[in-house]
Amino acid sequence: LKKRKGTQKRNPKKGIFHFLFQNRLTKTKPSTTTETKFPQNITPCNELPSIHNEHYYFIGCSSTSRKPSEIMRMFVTTFIGVVFGFFIGVSFPTLSITKLNLPSGLLPSIDLSYIEDRYTGRQAWSFMNNSNRKSSSRVQLSNDTSKIWVPSNPRGAERLPPGIVEAESDFYLRRLWGKPSEDLTSKPKYLVTFTVGYDQKKNIDAAVKKFSGNFTILLFHYDGRTTEWEEFEWSKRAIHVSARKQTKWWYAKRFLHPDIVAPYDYIFIWDEDLGVEHFDAEEYLKLVRKYGLEISQPGLEPNKGLTWQMTKRRGDREVHKVTEEKPGWCSDPHLPPCAAFVEIMAPVFSRDAWRCVWHMLQNDLVHGWGLDFALRRCVEPAHEKIGVVDSQWIIHQGLPSLGNQGESETGKSPWVGVRERCRKEWTMFQSRLANAETAYYKSIGVDISNSTAH
Repeated sequence: LKKRKGTQKRNPKKGIFHFLFQNRLTKTKPSTTTETKFPQNITPCNELPSIHNEHYYFIGCSSTSRKPSEIMRMFVTTFIGVVFGFFIGVSFPTLSITKLNLPSGLLPSIDLSYIEDRYTGRQAWSFMNNSNRKSSSRVQLSNDTSKIWVPSNPRGAERLPPGIVEAESDFYLRRLWGKPSEDLTSKPKYLVTFTVGYDQKKNIDAAVKKFSGNFTILLFHYDGRTTEWEEFEWSKRAIHVSARKQTKWWYAKRFLHPDIVAPYDYIFIWDEDLGVEHFDAEEYLKLVRKYGLEISQPGLEPNKGLTWQMTKRRGDREVHKVTEEKPGWCSDPHLPPCAAFVEIMAPVFSRDAWRCVWHMLQNDLVHGWGLDFALRRCVEPAHEKIGVVDSQWIIHQGLPSLGNQGESETGKSPWVGVRERCRKEWTMFQSRLANAETAYYKSIGVDISNSTAH
């Protein structure tokens, strides 16, 4: 059988086709083609459109109609199959595809070259149409508006409706009974924390009494002794957290997350060895607001426990923000330790300042040494928003209570090893901060090696 020309009419005979015959043409010369013969008992009955210079025919078509009995049998069989399939389908619960989280790897991609080789003619077009419909279905599922996704929610909570999200918490104590709305008769506006051992109970008792009912009291117990504090009435409304031989900055990093202390306007993070005879917390905060201090501390009694001139109490003013130090200690009068500086024994942070400082705390550097020189990075301008309150002052007693929680090594006293660790941490913190700053500026293409500001 020679190649049929594109203008030749199709065989008008109708019937049921048996299989698809492909006539491949091999060009030998521009004017000649090879011939492909059909089997003698088969007659081509229909021609498909050409695909890639190849002609296809439906062959093996019956030239006579089937008998009426055969047609009826086919109809009945088809009808019974449809009915049976319907009842099978409704007997199972509906399965929603939107509830299936299938990896994308389980959904095969469409390889067009494979289809072109594997399928021909109308079969190929049918496969492509089915694939397109499935792809469209997947797109609709991914854009399903019935699913919740709120990018502005806290990380990990994007699937929740915003109205149910509680991103912050507090230390307010609640009842186990009654209406939740009636639990709190008042909400303290400030938080004060002390890292304590029971041996300093008298000091802490005196200090706590300097803080009004506007303060939540939080005690961090480094010696594991908590129940003994029940002798004080105020202890029954305080929060007690206990972990042996840990520092206040270890506690602060783990229990004073900014989202936990968010209800408090100011956070006091104090040592246990502070004399507070000349201190009143409410009056202190009035001055903090008056002078716009975001990070502050009470002035220190000049004759005891003084390390830096900046934190020395001045008797002729309410607040000071700058000082003069020893020659060569301050490269800039607006930088620590001449300004923008407080010590870590009794700092007070505003809510916003603490959010920044908390992120700067290092998990493994538990003593906080070197932190005082870096606090300025969390407020701007630092030399105006960091200061010392002189008219509300304290005494640093300098008790090595936490130092005694160390362990003796190579015959040294326990506090010696603690002090060595403090100095190492200071060096490590400075190095980390400098490296982080250098890496940041390098990432944005800025060279700060010759910068005087740096």
